[in-house]
Amino acid sequence: MTTLSRREQRTARRRDLDGSGPALPGRVIGRHPGVVGGFALLGEVLLTGVLVTVASLPLVTLPAALVAGSAHLRRYLRAESTSVGAFVADYLGALRRGWAVGLATLLAVGVLLLDLDLAASGALPGGQFIAIVGWAGLAAVALALGTAAADWSARTGWRVALRRTPRIVRRDPVGALYLLAAFGLVGVCTWALAPLLVPALGCLVLAIVAIPERRASRAA
Repeated sequence: MTTLSRREQRTARRRDLDGSGPALPGRVIGRHPGVVGGFALLGEVLLTGVLVTVASLPLVTLPAALVAGSAHLRRYLRAESTSVGAFVADYLGALRRGWAVGLATLLAVGVLLLDLDLAASGALPGGQFIAIVGWAGLAAVALALGTAAADWSARTGWRVALRRTPRIVRRDPVGALYLLAAFGLVGVCTWALAPLLVPALGCLVLAIVAIPERRASRAA
């Protein structure tokens, strides 16, 4: 049996942890081999927030940015390559038709925010009812966007992902509440301090990835 030097042992342990080499003998590989520590995951979430923020600056590109960010984190969890080039490739693939989804989302959010502003001004009768409708509409848009981004694939595209969204929400209402809480976190953090948008978007992408994983673990 060959005895490894200390340097070779350190190299083997490093490759075992980052997924670039074979696992060490006797170690059971978990479901997410890329997660080697909480700080490493936090750093990847923050990096994902930066990538998604930059990619969504035109606003209509937000759905494609969420898809690319989700794919980036999934690769990290599987100990696969998490290069910026891979993120850009996913982003461009989701953007080919995702810009239309982004435009529709932007228009819907604009109308709903206008309704909320009118409800708060008192210029219209029934302002409280209008406000309830406005907040419910924003929640529905956020839920549809996050669920579709999690379900999107290059093979099926946006239309199938959006069509399956109501069924996914009905099957996992608790997961839908988690997703709404993540969107709420983005809104509150951005309102409190604009630069917090970056880490908040990273946390949102983590929620988009984690909620389907939660469903899969429950079904297993």
